[in-house]
Amino acid sequence: MLVILITIVEMGVHTLDVINDQHYMRLALQLAEAANGQTDINPIVGCVVVKNGSIVGTGAHLRRGGPHAEVHALNMAGQDAEGSTVYVTLEPCSHHGKTPPCADRLIEEKVIRVVVATIDPNPEVAGAGVAKLREHGIEVVVGVMEREARALNLIFEKYMLTRIPYVTMKTACSLDGKIASRSGDSKWISNDASRQLVHAMRHQHQAIMVGIETVLADNPSLSTRLSVPSHQPIRIIVDSQLRTPNKAAVLTTDEVNRTIILTTELASAQRQLELLAKGVQIIRCGAGPHVDLQLAMQELGKLEISSVLLEGGGRLNGAMLEAGLIDHLILFYAPLFIGGRDAPGALTFNGIASISEAIQLEEMKLQQIDNNFCVSGYPSNRWKGANPCSLES
Repeated sequence: MLVILITIVEMGVHTLDVINDQHYMRLALQLAEAANGQTDINPIVGCVVVKNGSIVGTGAHLRRGGPHAEVHALNMAGQDAEGSTVYVTLEPCSHHGKTPPCADRLIEEKVIRVVVATIDPNPEVAGAGVAKLREHGIEVVVGVMEREARALNLIFEKYMLTRIPYVTMKTACSLDGKIASRSGDSKWISNDASRQLVHAMRHQHQAIMVGIETVLADNPSLSTRLSVPSHQPIRIIVDSQLRTPNKAAVLTTDEVNRTIILTTELASAQRQLELLAKGVQIIRCGAGPHVDLQLAMQELGKLEISSVLLEGGGRLNGAMLEAGLIDHLILFYAPLFIGGRDAPGALTFNGIASISEAIQLEEMKLQQIDNNFCVSGYPSNRWKGANPCSLES
């Protein structure tokens, strides 16, 4: 009877530890998410320091090159860091980068326990931080709310492992799949609330990409217009013949606004010189008549662009999807029927011969936004290393 009672008590203590760990890790995840879009190619990370049942320090990684989340939280904790438990959403780094190793700082502060949501996919870390902590006698627990933590850093994970950007395709269309009328009018298909969400998405990606047809039809500025100050994403134009007009809004370049045009080896050298004079960066991708999109993504990766919000027309969207270069799809549907054989659709590509070959939308979610509804998910032909379906619960 005594053995049973002790076992029940031990099970209760273990359950309480799990509940506490999840509680504090959830707070760390919220701190990380608040900095989404601010860290460039770096991950978003949150940290909470707890001692004797009280939170004594919190922190988040706010910008590339700045202090990591653990440093902010430990600085806040001060002397209370010694003997504490630290909750961090991503494995503490163990190497010297732009900042000193966080694992070393945790050891110096004499923390006794570190709870980590997920291992860092960066090959320079990838378990080395956890190993160093354990070598110095610190208890380390790994995997608390791992799925949620990895979902926050799918962009970082893909870029670290492939060195090509994570691409989110966003489009707004009618119920019959049209993104404009037969005359090209598209303002506005989606409602104001949906458009505000799009500006938040722009803030959360390093770059926005459109095709030349979108530039010619809409003359977009491709800027982020939020009610609070935000950084401006890099503007990327897919323009195989360098047809971007001199007066296009996307050519207004300064220290805040930057524009890259992806073109081909066949494009005019003279036109390239004219665009370079306007401060535009030109990248030639492939010798054919169309931009080699796979090569283009590799070139953007070399520029340390880890995330792209694709807001293209039907042909660019379709080509990217068919090439398996889209990681996340977000479609806003308005309660409209536009019709028209010549009206552009959201996705145009060669298509498949049989339904069994169709690209599927996995992990699909539905959300109503006033009188619009949003369908989102992950295309089945994407790079699978960042597949949310494969994350362990």
